[in-house]
Amino acid sequence: MFSKEIYLQRREKLRKSVGSGLILLLGNDESPMNYADNGYHFRQDSTFLYFFGLNHPFLAGILDCDSGEDMIFGNDLTVEDFVWMGPQPTIAKQSLQFGVTKTADISSLVVILEEAKVKGRKIHFLPPYRSENKIKLFEWLGINPNESKTRASIELILGVVNQRNYKSAEEILEIRKACDVSVDMHTLSMRMAKPGVSEAKIAAAVHEIALASGGQIAFPIIATINGQTLHNHYHGNVLKDGDMFLLDAGAETGMGYAGDLSSTTPVNGKFTSRQRDIYSICLDSHNTSISMLRPGIPFKEVYFESARVIIRGLKDLGLMKGNVDDAVVNGAHALFFPCGLGHMMGLDVHDMEDLGEVYVGYGGEPKSTQFGLKSLRLGRKLEPGFVFTIEPGIYFIPELIDQWKAKNHNVDFINFDKVEEYRTFGGLRNEENFLITETGCELLGKPKPKSIEAVEAEWLKGC
Repeated sequence: MFSKEIYLQRREKLRKSVGSGLILLLGNDESPMNYADNGYHFRQDSTFLYFFGLNHPFLAGILDCDSGEDMIFGNDLTVEDFVWMGPQPTIAKQSLQFGVTKTADISSLVVILEEAKVKGRKIHFLPPYRSENKIKLFEWLGINPNESKTRASIELILGVVNQRNYKSAEEILEIRKACDVSVDMHTLSMRMAKPGVSEAKIAAAVHEIALASGGQIAFPIIATINGQTLHNHYHGNVLKDGDMFLLDAGAETGMGYAGDLSSTTPVNGKFTSRQRDIYSICLDSHNTSISMLRPGIPFKEVYFESARVIIRGLKDLGLMKGNVDDAVVNGAHALFFPCGLGHMMGLDVHDMEDLGEVYVGYGGEPKSTQFGLKSLRLGRKLEPGFVFTIEPGIYFIPELIDQWKAKNHNVDFINFDKVEEYRTFGGLRNEENFLITETGCELLGKPKPKSIEAVEAEWLKGC
Protein backbone atom coordinates (compact mmCIF):
# COMPACT_ATOMS: atom_id res chain seq x y z
CA MET A 1 0.00 0.00 0.00
CA PHE A 2 0.99 3.62 -0.47
CA SER A 3 0.84 6.15 2.37
CA LYS A 4 -2.64 7.14 3.55
CA GLU A 5 -1.91 10.74 2.52
CA ILE A 6 -1.79 9.62 -1.11
CA TYR A 7 -5.28 8.09 -0.87
CA LEU A 8 -6.61 11.17 0.95
CA GLN A 9 -5.25 13.43 -1.80
CA ARG A 10 -6.67 11.23 -4.55
CA ARG A 11 -10.16 11.27 -3.03
CA GLU A 12 -10.10 15.03 -2.42
CA LYS A 13 -9.07 15.68 -6.02
CA LEU A 14 -11.86 13.43 -7.30
CA ARG A 15 -14.46 15.22 -5.16
CA LYS A 16 -13.39 18.57 -6.55
CA SER A 17 -13.50 17.38 -10.15
CA VAL A 18 -17.00 15.91 -9.79
CA GLY A 19 -18.28 18.93 -7.87
CA SER A 20 -21.41 17.89 -5.99
CA GLY A 21 -23.48 14.89 -4.92
CA LEU A 22 -22.39 11.46 -3.74
CA ILE A 23 -19.75 9.37 -5.47
CA LEU A 24 -20.52 5.67 -5.11
CA LEU A 25 -17.56 3.39 -5.82
CA LEU A 26 -18.31 -0.33 -5.86
CA GLY A 27 -15.68 -2.88 -4.93
CA ASN A 28 -15.71 -6.37 -6.37
CA ASP A 29 -17.21 -9.46 -4.76
CA GLU A 30 -15.81 -12.96 -4.73
CA SER A 31 -16.45 -14.72 -8.04
CA PRO A 32 -17.31 -18.45 -7.87
CA MET A 33 -15.88 -20.88 -10.40
CA ASN A 34 -18.59 -23.51 -10.09
CA TYR A 35 -20.07 -23.06 -6.59
CA ALA A 36 -19.99 -20.34 -3.96
CA ASP A 37 -17.11 -21.61 -1.83
CA ASN A 38 -14.84 -22.39 -4.78
CA GLY A 39 -13.85 -18.96 -5.99
CA TYR A 40 -11.48 -17.52 -8.53
CA HIS A 41 -8.51 -15.54 -7.24
CA PHE A 42 -10.02 -12.34 -5.83
CA ARG A 43 -9.17 -9.15 -7.70
CA GLN A 44 -10.41 -5.83 -6.38
CA ASP A 45 -11.92 -3.27 -8.75
CA SER A 46 -9.04 -1.06 -9.87
CA THR A 47 -10.76 2.27 -9.33
CA PHE A 48 -11.87 1.23 -5.84
CA LEU A 49 -8.28 0.12 -5.19
CA TYR A 50 -6.92 3.42 -6.52
CA PHE A 51 -9.05 5.61 -4.22
CA PHE A 52 -9.63 3.41 -1.17
CA GLY A 53 -6.77 0.89 -1.22
CA LEU A 54 -8.68 -1.96 0.47
CA ASN A 55 -8.07 -5.27 -1.26
CA HIS A 56 -11.06 -6.92 0.40
CA PRO A 57 -14.28 -8.29 -1.16
CA PHE A 58 -17.87 -7.13 -0.66
CA LEU A 59 -17.15 -3.43 -0.08
CA ALA A 60 -18.52 -0.12 -1.32
CA GLY A 61 -17.30 3.40 -0.74
CA ILE A 62 -18.92 6.83 -0.65
CA LEU A 63 -17.24 10.17 -1.29
CA ASP A 64 -19.51 13.06 -0.32
CA CYS A 65 -18.61 15.95 -2.60
CA ASP A 66 -20.51 18.46 -0.44
CA SER A 67 -19.42 17.52 3.10
CA GLY A 68 -15.97 16.20 2.20
CA GLU A 69 -16.60 12.95 4.08
CA ASP A 70 -15.46 9.48 3.02
CA MET A 71 -17.07 6.24 4.15
CA ILE A 72 -16.46 2.53 3.62
CA PHE A 73 -19.34 0.07 3.84
CA GLY A 74 -19.06 -3.67 4.32
CA ASN A 75 -19.95 -6.48 6.68
CA ASP A 76 -17.23 -7.81 8.96
CA LEU A 77 -16.47 -11.51 8.91
CA THR A 78 -17.92 -13.81 11.54
CA VAL A 79 -16.39 -16.54 13.70
CA GLU A 80 -17.54 -19.08 11.14
CA ASP A 81 -15.44 -17.27 8.52
CA PHE A 82 -12.38 -17.23 10.78
CA VAL A 83 -12.47 -21.03 10.97
CA TRP A 84 -11.70 -21.17 7.25
CA MET A 85 -9.70 -17.98 6.76
CA GLY A 86 -8.02 -17.27 10.08
CA PRO A 87 -8.51 -14.05 12.04
CA GLN A 88 -9.09 -10.97 9.88
CA PRO A 89 -8.86 -7.28 10.82
CA THR A 90 -12.14 -5.39 10.93
CA ILE A 91 -13.12 -3.17 8.03
CA ALA A 92 -12.79 -0.18 10.37
CA LYS A 93 -9.20 -1.09 11.23
CA GLN A 94 -8.28 -1.69 7.60
CA SER A 95 -9.90 1.57 6.50
CA LEU A 96 -7.82 3.65 8.92
CA GLN A 97 -4.69 2.70 6.98
CA PHE A 98 -6.14 4.56 3.98
CA GLY A 99 -7.40 7.62 5.85
CA VAL A 100 -11.05 6.58 6.17
CA THR A 101 -12.42 7.01 9.71
CA LYS A 102 -16.11 6.32 9.05
CA THR A 103 -17.28 2.78 8.33
CA ALA A 104 -20.62 0.98 8.54
CA ASP A 105 -22.37 -2.13 7.30
CA ILE A 106 -24.07 -2.42 3.92
CA SER A 107 -27.55 -1.81 5.36
CA SER A 108 -26.38 1.66 6.43
CA LEU A 109 -25.25 2.40 2.88
CA VAL A 110 -28.74 1.58 1.59
CA VAL A 111 -30.23 4.10 4.05
CA ILE A 112 -27.79 6.83 2.97
CA LEU A 113 -28.57 6.25 -0.70
CA GLU A 114 -32.32 6.36 -0.02
CA GLU A 115 -31.93 9.66 1.82
CA ALA A 116 -29.89 11.08 -1.04
CA LYS A 117 -32.57 10.09 -3.56
CA VAL A 118 -35.30 11.71 -1.45
CA LYS A 119 -33.29 14.96 -1.28
CA GLY A 120 -32.68 14.91 -5.03
CA ARG A 121 -28.91 14.59 -4.66
CA LYS A 122 -27.08 13.18 -7.64
CA ILE A 123 -25.49 9.79 -7.03
CA HIS A 124 -22.51 9.29 -9.32
CA PHE A 125 -21.39 5.78 -10.26
CA LEU A 126 -19.14 4.21 -12.89
CA PRO A 127 -20.33 1.79 -15.58
CA PRO A 128 -20.32 -1.65 -13.91
CA TYR A 129 -18.63 -4.57 -15.67
CA ARG A 130 -19.68 -7.30 -13.20
CA SER A 131 -23.21 -8.62 -13.02
CA GLU A 132 -23.36 -8.52 -9.20
CA ASN A 133 -22.69 -4.77 -9.23
CA LYS A 134 -25.38 -4.24 -11.85
CA ILE A 135 -27.75 -6.03 -9.48
CA LYS A 136 -26.67 -3.82 -6.57
CA LEU A 137 -27.41 -0.69 -8.59
CA PHE A 138 -30.83 -2.12 -9.41
CA GLU A 139 -31.57 -2.96 -5.77
CA TRP A 140 -30.18 0.25 -4.28
CA LEU A 141 -30.97 2.83 -6.99
CA GLY A 142 -33.64 1.15 -9.10
CA ILE A 143 -31.47 1.24 -12.24
CA ASN A 144 -32.25 -1.44 -14.79
CA PRO A 145 -29.10 -3.54 -15.42
CA ASN A 146 -29.48 -2.96 -19.16
CA GLU A 147 -29.31 0.80 -18.53
CA SER A 148 -26.50 0.88 -15.96
CA LYS A 149 -23.81 1.73 -18.54
CA THR A 150 -25.71 4.60 -20.11
CA ARG A 151 -26.84 5.92 -16.72
CA ALA A 152 -23.26 6.08 -15.40
CA SER A 153 -21.90 9.51 -14.47
CA ILE A 154 -19.84 11.16 -17.20
CA GLU A 155 -18.49 13.64 -14.62
CA LEU A 156 -17.20 10.74 -12.53
CA ILE A 157 -15.78 8.87 -15.52
CA LEU A 158 -13.84 11.96 -16.59
CA GLY A 159 -12.73 12.64 -13.04
CA VAL A 160 -11.33 9.13 -12.65
CA VAL A 161 -9.71 9.07 -16.10
CA ASN A 162 -8.07 12.46 -15.58
CA GLN A 163 -6.39 11.15 -12.43
CA ARG A 164 -5.54 7.57 -13.28
CA ASN A 165 -4.15 8.41 -16.74
CA TYR A 166 -1.25 10.31 -15.16
CA LYS A 167 0.96 7.92 -13.24
CA SER A 168 2.64 9.25 -10.10
CA ALA A 169 6.20 8.46 -9.04
CA GLU A 170 5.11 5.70 -6.65
CA GLU A 171 2.91 4.13 -9.32
CA ILE A 172 5.76 4.15 -11.84
CA LEU A 173 7.95 2.29 -9.36
CA GLU A 174 5.29 -0.43 -9.08
CA ILE A 175 4.91 -0.67 -12.85
CA ARG A 176 8.69 -0.99 -13.20
CA LYS A 177 8.57 -3.91 -10.78
CA ALA A 178 5.84 -5.55 -12.86
CA CYS A 179 7.81 -5.01 -16.06
CA ASP A 180 11.02 -6.45 -14.56
CA VAL A 181 9.19 -9.63 -13.57
CA SER A 182 7.51 -9.72 -16.98
CA VAL A 183 10.92 -9.64 -18.69
CA ASP A 184 11.97 -12.65 -16.61
CA MET A 185 8.85 -14.45 -17.81
CA HIS A 186 9.80 -13.80 -21.43
CA THR A 187 13.49 -14.71 -21.21
CA LEU A 188 12.50 -18.03 -19.64
CA SER A 189 10.05 -18.59 -22.48
CA MET A 190 12.76 -17.93 -25.07
CA ARG A 191 15.05 -20.48 -23.40
CA MET A 192 12.28 -23.09 -23.19
CA ALA A 193 10.98 -22.78 -26.77
CA LYS A 194 12.42 -26.07 -28.06
CA PRO A 195 11.00 -28.81 -30.29
CA GLY A 196 8.97 -31.29 -28.26
CA VAL A 197 8.06 -28.83 -25.49
CA SER A 198 4.35 -28.13 -25.02
CA GLU A 199 2.78 -24.68 -24.99
CA ALA A 200 1.21 -25.61 -21.66
CA LYS A 201 4.60 -26.31 -20.06
CA ILE A 202 5.93 -22.88 -21.03
CA ALA A 203 2.72 -21.17 -19.92
CA ALA A 204 2.97 -22.91 -16.54
CA ALA A 205 6.63 -21.92 -16.12
CA VAL A 206 6.07 -18.24 -16.85
CA HIS A 207 3.00 -18.22 -14.60
CA GLU A 208 5.17 -19.58 -11.79
CA ILE A 209 7.54 -16.60 -12.11
CA ALA A 210 4.64 -14.16 -11.61
CA LEU A 211 3.39 -16.06 -8.57
CA ALA A 212 6.86 -16.44 -7.07
CA SER A 213 7.35 -12.66 -7.28
CA GLY A 214 4.49 -12.19 -4.82
CA GLY A 215 1.96 -11.14 -7.42
CA GLN A 216 -0.16 -12.64 -10.16
CA ILE A 217 -0.39 -12.69 -13.94
CA ALA A 218 -1.88 -9.45 -15.26
CA PHE A 219 -4.07 -11.28 -17.82
CA PRO A 220 -4.53 -14.82 -19.15
CA ILE A 221 -1.30 -15.99 -20.76
CA ILE A 222 -1.03 -16.19 -24.54
CA ALA A 223 1.56 -18.89 -25.31
CA THR A 224 1.16 -20.23 -28.82
CA ILE A 225 2.68 -21.42 -32.08
CA ASN A 226 -0.36 -19.90 -33.78
CA GLY A 227 0.54 -16.25 -33.40
CA GLN A 228 -1.92 -15.24 -36.12
CA THR A 229 -4.71 -15.65 -33.54
CA LEU A 230 -4.17 -12.47 -31.56
CA HIS A 231 -5.68 -13.60 -28.24
CA ASN A 232 -4.97 -17.33 -28.40
CA HIS A 233 -5.38 -18.89 -24.94
CA TYR A 234 -5.25 -22.49 -26.14
CA HIS A 235 -2.11 -24.25 -24.86
CA GLY A 236 -2.56 -27.75 -26.27
CA ASN A 237 0.09 -27.78 -29.00
CA VAL A 238 3.60 -29.22 -28.94
CA LEU A 239 6.35 -27.06 -30.44
CA LYS A 240 8.17 -28.45 -33.49
CA ASP A 241 11.10 -27.51 -35.67
CA GLY A 242 10.23 -24.55 -37.94
CA ASP A 243 7.59 -23.07 -35.64
CA MET A 244 7.72 -19.66 -34.08
CA PHE A 245 6.54 -19.38 -30.49
CA LEU A 246 4.70 -16.21 -29.44
CA LEU A 247 4.34 -15.29 -25.77
CA ASP A 248 2.15 -12.40 -24.64
CA ALA A 249 2.29 -12.32 -20.86
CA GLY A 250 2.78 -9.90 -18.01
CA ALA A 251 3.06 -9.85 -14.26
CA GLU A 252 0.87 -7.98 -11.81
CA THR A 253 2.45 -6.77 -8.55
CA GLY A 254 0.89 -7.41 -5.16
CA MET A 255 -0.51 -3.88 -5.34
CA GLY A 256 -2.23 -4.59 -8.66
CA TYR A 257 0.01 -2.79 -11.18
CA ALA A 258 0.59 -4.52 -14.51
CA GLY A 259 3.31 -5.25 -17.01
CA ASP A 260 2.51 -6.40 -20.56
CA LEU A 261 5.16 -7.77 -22.94
CA SER A 262 5.20 -9.86 -26.10
CA SER A 263 8.03 -11.80 -27.71
CA THR A 264 8.47 -14.19 -30.62
CA THR A 265 11.08 -16.96 -30.64
CA PRO A 266 12.13 -19.43 -33.38
CA VAL A 267 11.61 -22.90 -31.93
CA ASN A 268 14.84 -24.31 -33.36
CA GLY A 269 16.86 -21.28 -32.25
CA LYS A 270 17.33 -19.73 -35.69
CA PHE A 271 14.86 -17.66 -37.70
CA THR A 272 14.39 -18.97 -41.21
CA SER A 273 15.02 -16.53 -44.04
CA ARG A 274 11.30 -15.83 -44.39
CA GLN A 275 10.79 -15.50 -40.63
CA ARG A 276 13.80 -13.17 -40.41
CA ASP A 277 12.37 -10.93 -43.15
CA ILE A 278 8.96 -10.54 -41.50
CA TYR A 279 10.42 -10.24 -37.99
CA SER A 280 12.80 -7.49 -39.16
CA ILE A 281 9.97 -5.48 -40.70
CA CYS A 282 7.93 -5.75 -37.52
CA LEU A 283 10.92 -4.79 -35.36
CA ASP A 284 11.61 -1.78 -37.60
CA SER A 285 8.02 -0.69 -37.06
CA HIS A 286 8.42 -1.20 -33.31
CA ASN A 287 11.65 0.79 -33.07
CA THR A 288 10.39 3.57 -35.34
CA SER A 289 7.36 3.96 -33.09
CA ILE A 290 9.59 4.25 -30.01
CA SER A 291 11.73 6.91 -31.70
CA MET A 292 8.64 9.09 -32.14
CA LEU A 293 7.44 9.02 -28.53
CA ARG A 294 7.42 12.44 -26.87
CA PRO A 295 4.96 14.81 -25.18
CA GLY A 296 2.50 16.42 -27.55
CA ILE A 297 2.57 13.94 -30.42
CA PRO A 298 -0.79 12.32 -31.20
CA PHE A 299 -0.41 8.58 -30.74
CA LYS A 300 -2.49 8.12 -33.86
CA GLU A 301 0.42 9.64 -35.84
CA VAL A 302 2.78 7.09 -34.30
CA TYR A 303 0.37 4.33 -35.34
CA PHE A 304 0.16 5.57 -38.93
CA GLU A 305 3.96 5.70 -39.23
CA SER A 306 4.23 2.20 -37.75
CA ALA A 307 1.83 1.06 -40.49
CA ARG A 308 3.87 2.82 -43.19
CA VAL A 309 7.01 1.02 -42.08
CA ILE A 310 5.19 -2.32 -42.34
CA ILE A 311 3.79 -1.47 -45.78
CA ARG A 312 7.21 -0.45 -47.11
CA GLY A 313 8.76 -3.66 -45.83
CA LEU A 314 5.99 -5.83 -47.27
CA LYS A 315 6.28 -3.99 -50.60
CA ASP A 316 9.97 -4.94 -50.71
CA LEU A 317 8.91 -8.58 -50.33
CA GLY A 318 6.26 -8.25 -53.04
CA LEU A 319 3.31 -8.71 -50.66
CA MET A 320 2.02 -5.16 -51.06
CA LYS A 321 2.12 -2.58 -53.83
CA GLY A 322 1.05 0.95 -54.73
CA ASN A 323 1.39 4.26 -52.91
CA VAL A 324 2.21 3.80 -49.24
CA ASP A 325 0.18 6.76 -47.98
CA ASP A 326 -2.84 5.75 -50.04
CA ALA A 327 -2.56 2.21 -48.68
CA VAL A 328 -2.69 3.54 -45.10
CA VAL A 329 -5.68 5.77 -45.84
CA ASN A 330 -7.54 2.78 -47.28
CA GLY A 331 -6.57 0.54 -44.37
CA ALA A 332 -4.77 -1.97 -46.60
CA HIS A 333 -2.15 -2.66 -43.92
CA ALA A 334 -4.92 -4.05 -41.68
CA LEU A 335 -4.80 -7.36 -43.59
CA PHE A 336 -1.47 -7.92 -41.84
CA PHE A 337 -1.78 -5.47 -38.92
CA PRO A 338 -5.46 -5.61 -37.85
CA CYS A 339 -4.89 -4.53 -34.24
CA GLY A 340 -3.81 -1.27 -32.65
CA LEU A 341 -0.27 -0.18 -31.80
CA GLY A 342 -0.74 0.09 -28.03
CA HIS A 343 -2.94 0.84 -25.05
CA MET A 344 -2.78 2.61 -21.71
CA MET A 345 -1.52 0.46 -18.83
CA GLY A 346 -1.50 0.73 -15.04
CA LEU A 347 -3.76 -0.91 -12.47
CA ASP A 348 -5.46 -2.54 -15.46
CA VAL A 349 -3.40 -4.07 -18.22
CA HIS A 350 -5.78 -2.23 -20.58
CA ASP A 351 -6.08 0.69 -18.22
CA MET A 352 -9.66 1.71 -17.41
CA GLU A 353 -11.08 -0.14 -20.41
CA ASP A 354 -14.31 -0.51 -18.42
CA LEU A 355 -14.70 3.30 -18.47
CA GLY A 356 -14.52 3.59 -22.25
CA GLU A 357 -11.64 3.98 -24.70
CA VAL A 358 -13.17 7.17 -26.08
CA TYR A 359 -12.42 8.83 -22.72
CA VAL A 360 -9.22 7.02 -21.73
CA GLY A 361 -7.43 6.77 -25.06
CA TYR A 362 -9.05 9.53 -27.13
CA GLY A 363 -9.80 12.33 -24.67
CA GLY A 364 -13.48 12.30 -25.65
CA GLU A 365 -12.88 12.38 -29.41
CA PRO A 366 -14.74 9.76 -31.48
CA LYS A 367 -12.91 6.64 -32.65
CA SER A 368 -12.63 5.50 -36.25
CA THR A 369 -14.88 2.70 -37.47
CA GLN A 370 -12.40 1.53 -40.14
CA PHE A 371 -11.23 -2.07 -39.77
CA GLY A 372 -7.85 -2.09 -38.10
CA LEU A 373 -7.87 1.54 -37.05
CA LYS A 374 -10.96 0.98 -34.93
CA SER A 375 -8.89 -1.41 -32.80
CA LEU A 376 -6.42 1.36 -31.90
CA ARG A 377 -7.12 1.83 -28.18
CA LEU A 378 -4.96 4.93 -27.83
CA GLY A 379 -5.07 7.89 -30.22
CA ARG A 380 -4.78 11.07 -28.15
CA LYS A 381 -1.79 13.37 -27.74
CA LEU A 382 0.79 11.90 -25.41
CA GLU A 383 1.43 13.66 -22.11
CA PRO A 384 3.99 13.25 -19.31
CA GLY A 385 2.84 10.54 -16.94
CA PHE A 386 1.15 8.38 -19.58
CA VAL A 387 2.16 4.70 -19.47
CA PHE A 388 1.33 2.49 -22.44
CA THR A 389 2.45 -0.36 -24.68
CA ILE A 390 4.12 -0.38 -28.08
CA GLU A 391 3.23 -3.63 -29.87
CA PRO A 392 3.03 -3.68 -33.66
CA GLY A 393 2.59 -7.12 -35.18
CA ILE A 394 2.43 -8.81 -38.56
CA TYR A 395 -0.09 -11.62 -38.94
CA PHE A 396 -1.17 -13.89 -41.79
CA ILE A 397 -4.75 -14.87 -40.93
CA PRO A 398 -6.06 -17.34 -43.54
CA GLU A 399 -9.74 -16.55 -42.93
CA LEU A 400 -9.12 -12.81 -43.31
CA ILE A 401 -7.02 -13.35 -46.42
CA ASP A 402 -9.82 -15.43 -47.98
CA GLN A 403 -12.44 -12.80 -47.18
CA TRP A 404 -10.48 -9.89 -48.62
CA LYS A 405 -9.40 -11.88 -51.67
CA ALA A 406 -12.97 -12.96 -52.46
CA LYS A 407 -14.11 -9.33 -52.35
CA ASN A 408 -11.03 -7.93 -54.14
CA HIS A 409 -10.71 -5.69 -51.09
CA ASN A 410 -7.73 -3.32 -51.37
CA VAL A 411 -6.58 -5.19 -54.47
CA ASP A 412 -4.73 -2.05 -55.59
CA PHE A 413 -2.39 -2.42 -52.63
CA ILE A 414 -2.17 -6.17 -51.95
CA ASN A 415 -0.58 -8.85 -54.12
CA PHE A 416 -2.85 -11.71 -53.12
CA ASP A 417 -0.97 -14.32 -55.17
CA LYS A 418 2.19 -13.55 -53.20
CA VAL A 419 0.26 -13.45 -49.92
CA GLU A 420 -0.91 -17.03 -50.57
CA GLU A 421 2.72 -18.14 -50.34
CA TYR A 422 2.73 -16.92 -46.71
CA ARG A 423 -0.68 -18.34 -45.84
CA THR A 424 0.65 -20.68 -43.15
CA PHE A 425 3.31 -18.30 -41.83
CA GLY A 426 1.44 -17.49 -38.58
CA GLY A 427 2.11 -14.22 -36.80
CA LEU A 428 4.60 -12.37 -34.62
CA ARG A 429 5.02 -9.26 -32.50
CA ASN A 430 7.22 -7.52 -30.00
CA GLU A 431 5.81 -5.49 -27.13
CA GLU A 432 7.34 -3.20 -24.53
CA ASN A 433 6.03 -0.67 -22.01
CA PHE A 434 6.85 3.04 -21.97
CA LEU A 435 6.43 6.15 -19.85
CA ILE A 436 6.16 9.62 -21.39
CA THR A 437 8.51 11.99 -19.56
CA GLU A 438 8.84 15.78 -19.79
CA THR A 439 11.36 15.45 -22.60
CA GLY A 440 10.67 12.12 -24.30
CA CYS A 441 10.04 8.57 -23.20
CA GLU A 442 11.46 5.91 -20.91
CA LEU A 443 11.40 2.14 -21.24
CA LEU A 444 9.84 0.66 -18.11
CA GLY A 445 11.64 -2.33 -16.71
CA LYS A 446 14.90 -3.89 -17.81
CA PRO A 447 15.43 -4.44 -21.56
CA LYS A 448 13.87 -7.55 -23.10
CA PRO A 449 15.80 -9.36 -25.86
CA LYS A 450 14.16 -8.28 -29.11
CA SER A 451 16.75 -8.06 -31.90
CA ILE A 452 17.17 -11.20 -33.98
CA GLU A 453 20.65 -11.71 -32.52
CA ALA A 454 19.48 -11.17 -28.92
CA VAL A 455 16.52 -13.54 -29.23
CA GLU A 456 18.64 -16.29 -30.78
CA ALA A 457 21.31 -15.78 -28.10
CA GLU A 458 18.71 -16.05 -25.32
CA TRP A 459 17.40 -19.28 -26.86
CA LEU A 460 20.90 -20.75 -26.66
CA LYS A 461 20.96 -20.19 -22.89
CA GLY A 462 18.35 -22.91 -22.58
CA CYS A 463 20.49 -25.55 -24.25
